[in-house]
Amino acid sequence: MRKVGKPVIRILGISGSARRRSYNTALLEAAKELLPEGAALEVYDVSVLPLYNQDIEVEIPAPVMRFKEEIRRAEAVLFATPEHNYSITAVLKNAIEWGNRPVEDNSWDGKPAAIMSASTSPRGGARAQLHLRQIMVDLNMYPINKPQLLVARAQENFDANLKLTNSEFREILRTLLISLTEWTLRLRGSA
Repeated sequence: MRKVGKPVIRILGISGSARRRSYNTALLEAAKELLPEGAALEVYDVSVLPLYNQDIEVEIPAPVMRFKEEIRRAEAVLFATPEHNYSITAVLKNAIEWGNRPVEDNSWDGKPAAIMSASTSPRGGARAQLHLRQIMVDLNMYPINKPQLLVARAQENFDANLKLTNSEFREILRTLLISLTEWTLRLRGSA
């Protein structure tokens, strides 16, 4: 990429975990260190959003309005999700619902996206990633397919300060961010 004075790709990072010591939020922090030149990542805490309820979408709550505006401003989205019950978490599903509602105001529409996950299980969140890809079809999002970042046995790959220490996973994350940036440029028509 050519050198520029300010970021050209604004990525919105969303963790599907509300835990204080979340491996998935830590993955987003590692992503900040590994961004390609010309990209910026802002992590949004979706745990502050009220529980989605169609009755209150008539007057969208202020935290939801701010969230939807952040989605619109972003040129790409980076999801980091644990796996709960073979799927994404309630926190992430709630954020997705608010971003997609009301029906005529899908903030996710047309956004390039990437998915990564960390889990203490040996699968690394593979089923959550698959389910999130299915959801993205309805959202009209454009996820990249490869590389896939599935940090299995996360407790062995982060240190006590939640820094991603596994060099192989760090390299996959770097490649994932490059792919997301290139995909975003391609979809934008300026690659």
